[in-house]
Amino acid sequence: MITIKKYKYAVNAAVLALTMVLGSSCTKDLLTPSPTTSIIDSKAFDTPARILSQVNGLYAGVKSGQFYGGRYVIYNEIRGEEFIVNKPNGVTGLDTWNQNVNSNTNEVVNLWSAAYMAINRVNVFLVGLNANLSKVDAATASQYIGEAEFLRALSYFALVQTYAKPYVFDSGASPGLPLRLLAETDLTGAGTNDLARSTVAQVYTQILKDLDDAETKLSATQANGAFRAFKNTAIALKARVYLAQANYAKVLTETNKLISATAPYQSPTGGSKLESSIATVFTGSYTGAEALLFLPFTTSDAPGTQNQLAYYFTSGPGNGEYYLNPTGIYANTALSGTASTDARKGFITKVGTVNYLTKYKTPSPFTDYVPVLRYSEVLLSAAEAYARTGDLVNASALLNAVRHRSDPTFTFDPADIGSQASLINTILTERRIELLGEGFRLTDLFRTGQALPAKSGAQGNSPAVAVTASNYIWPISGVELQTNKLMQPNP
Repeated sequence: MITIKKYKYAVNAAVLALTMVLGSSCTKDLLTPSPTTSIIDSKAFDTPARILSQVNGLYAGVKSGQFYGGRYVIYNEIRGEEFIVNKPNGVTGLDTWNQNVNSNTNEVVNLWSAAYMAINRVNVFLVGLNANLSKVDAATASQYIGEAEFLRALSYFALVQTYAKPYVFDSGASPGLPLRLLAETDLTGAGTNDLARSTVAQVYTQILKDLDDAETKLSATQANGAFRAFKNTAIALKARVYLAQANYAKVLTETNKLISATAPYQSPTGGSKLESSIATVFTGSYTGAEALLFLPFTTSDAPGTQNQLAYYFTSGPGNGEYYLNPTGIYANTALSGTASTDARKGFITKVGTVNYLTKYKTPSPFTDYVPVLRYSEVLLSAAEAYARTGDLVNASALLNAVRHRSDPTFTFDPADIGSQASLINTILTERRIELLGEGFRLTDLFRTGQALPAKSGAQGNSPAVAVTASNYIWPISGVELQTNKLMQPNP
């Protein structure tokens, strides 16, 4: 009988070292991947085409439906208070919504495994490319390395926010993650799996190291489309990381690279900006200037059964797992007020007595592109950083840029923006409205030191979770605890 350890590394080796997706162009491959073909390890980096197929494989790992292609975003939403369970089902996150997972719960194990698999793809790729730099020109090699480093940083950031205490609790002194930076290809895993947890601060240091290097290597233009990282993508993720650390000066250092000094706000390089209509961004296959990184799907390359965003959030035959909490951000007059002219109301549909989020509306097999980074987040992060550092003028200007895109005639009540505290609160509220359903609610609660709110509906109740409770963060995967002798569980 195969052991858990051998199974884990057999999967890693087979998928990450020996299996290559062959193709001719990055955009075509990401949208319509060619059939998987096994080739021997020594040939994987033989030609520019094979190396490009390896790059596409890195994105395939991150966009797994068990990871950023679906469930990571979903779990970050349903652990917060914006959604109420409609169809109690252990397969579609009921334990997560109930704040009742353990080390062996499927979502805990599968997300951990998918994210580390994506990381190991990067590590294997970097070894292979660095051994074959003569096969591509220097600029192409630099771009590929930058993309790999970006994806590793994105994956570690997702993991550290899920399985470790928030950085702001103790400046990152708590146990973090095993920092796996070496390629693991041994079929038995002998000598490769035992690795102690680095601190949260050390994980953040590695994330920022990867992103700093990626920024220097990535193209300044979005030449490869919205599906591949470019310089602005790395900068935007750095701003998100610094926001999680409450390092607001650094948030502004990064966002100032992407935001012009005056309106209409847009990036001085790379073409990043807000669309004039937010409806344009959520057509299901958006690739425009607001997309700093979107993960694409097609009917032949879907996120997988019960992994898709529309499956969870949109009501239809066979789906509609969660509806909007009437006491969550939906209660804000921008979304629920009868007199509201906010365009974001168009993402909400009433079915019977409840309301569903319809940002993701592509029908079965639910192939909406997943928004990882978009420009409105950059503006709101900068607005918050300005407010927290005392610059209320710039903070208000950027807040208004986001609100006025969806509601051009809206005027904030002076009481909501007149003081530093009120303005910060208003910006945080705007994040909830603008980024609803995009995977931000849980991490915003974490970084602001808030408890996870209680929620209730006809199909069940979920209690509040204090910041000191053991289930505030997820437990470490049970498979990791069994296969890594140096791994310590969360308290």
